[in-house]
Amino acid sequence: MNERKLSIAPSFSIRVPEKDDLERKVCDHCGIVQYENPKIVVGSVATWEDRILLCRRAIEPRDGYWTLPAGYLELNESPEQGALREAWEEARARLVIEQLLATYAITRISQVQLIYRARLASPEIAAGPESREVGLFTWDQIPKDEIAFPSVHWALEHFRDTADQSVFAPMARSDDGDGGL
Repeated sequence: MNERKLSIAPSFSIRVPEKDDLERKVCDHCGIVQYENPKIVVGSVATWEDRILLCRRAIEPRDGYWTLPAGYLELNESPEQGALREAWEEARARLVIEQLLATYAITRISQVQLIYRARLASPEIAAGPESREVGLFTWDQIPKDEIAFPSVHWALEHFRDTADQSVFAPMARSDDGDGGL
C-alpha cells in the first residue's frame, strides 16, 4: 500500500507566546517559537611590529572601503577560532590572539561584535576572496576617510588607547540604535 505523508507548510504569526512578554514568530501549527537573535561578528586588530592589518573589501556592504579582518561567527566555532579563520579568509594571515579588545553592539542591525587584539605570526599576507587588497599600515598611514564601518574606527581607537598595556579590561561601545554606514 502506498502511504503518503501529509506535509504542512510552515506558517508563522507574530504574537506573544504563553509565558513570554515579547512578540515573536510562533508556528501556527505547533506553537514552537522561532527565535530571532543577533548575529555575532568576530574579528581582530592585528599587527606586525608597528603596523596594523587592513583589508579593502571586495564585497558589499561597503565594497572598496577598508576594514579589519572580521566576519560572522560560524556554528560550532569559538569566537577566537572565528577571528583566526576570518583573518585567514580575508588576508591569508596567520594570527596569535592576545586578548579581547572590545565588544560592540550594533543595535540597528542586531549585531554583536567581538574584536580581539592580535599579532601576525609573520608579515606574509595576501588578499583572500572577499578582499581587493590587504596592507599593513602605520597609524599615520591608515586611510581614515575610507574606513568601511564606525566599529572599525572604534576598534582602531580602542587599540591605540591600549597599545602600551599588556593587560586591560575589554572596551565596549554601542550605537544605541543610531548611526549609519
